[in-house]
Amino acid sequence: MKAVICTKYGAPEKALKIAEVKKPTPKTNEVLIKVYATTAHIGDARIRKADPFFARFVFGFFKPKKNLVLGMEVSGEIETVGKNVKCFKKGDKVFAFTGFSLGGYSEYKCLPEKSKSFFRNGLLALKPENLSFQEATTIPAGGLTALKNLQKANISKGQKILINGASGSLGTFAIQLAKYYRAEVTAVCSEKNFELVNSIGADKVIDYTKEDFTKSNEKYDIVYDAIVKSTKFRCKRILNRNGIYTNNSQLPKTEEKDLLFLKELIENNKLKPVIDRVYSIDEIVDAHKYVDTGRKRGNVVIRIIDSE
Repeated sequence: MKAVICTKYGAPEKALKIAEVKKPTPKTNEVLIKVYATTAHIGDARIRKADPFFARFVFGFFKPKKNLVLGMEVSGEIETVGKNVKCFKKGDKVFAFTGFSLGGYSEYKCLPEKSKSFFRNGLLALKPENLSFQEATTIPAGGLTALKNLQKANISKGQKILINGASGSLGTFAIQLAKYYRAEVTAVCSEKNFELVNSIGADKVIDYTKEDFTKSNEKYDIVYDAIVKSTKFRCKRILNRNGIYTNNSQLPKTEEKDLLFLKELIENNKLKPVIDRVYSIDEIVDAHKYVDTGRKRGNVVIRIIDSE
């Protein structure tokens, strides 16, 4: 099957190669997904660059493990199920987080029906009926990360939350989720993205190119640093006495119910993905170059199969 393998750490044009690899065979508890779409996620880009350094201890110290296929999110159709699989069947349309097994940049991916470890095995669910495959593939990593960070901060009605990096993948999900919880949202992004963040629920905006949000006179119950560009110490002065600073460094345990919760919100039109660009799998280098600019709005999708 066709896949994108990461052969070394570094720039996209040096690290990513399209190759033919063996098609996987599902175990008794697994399903085989024919992948229609995946994403160029910031997490994939960081693994490609070995940033942070400890990624080397997971994916290979001097160079990536043989035939390492990136891709943290997938959507597609189940082609085969293992004999012990009960909840899915051939033809089911699904979306999934692949965990540390990665593998989304390929035509096929095996995942367990039920995951024992979110990070190791990922999470799998039926695709929201009102989303295309390209839209659905953006949800599992970004949506879950934003959700768990807001839940970790105990977000509730009437609170004031500031979201740094509001126009990115995590930020656009976080704005909508914060509004679902009926919080007041201040979005930090560049002026060119004001219209976008306002359209998905932001109440106030700050242009980070003109103003340092950590020096604001406003006080917040929660500061969510979705791009990990600040620190708890720097944000202390803008937090209320019992205010909470959170980022993506320590993601709490994530379960199937969390992915199903996001699916429910989507199907009830309370959450929607923001897609910036769509690339074909053959354009994977260009997709990663764009992600590396740090200027993407929402999500960057990789089309594996022309399904829609």
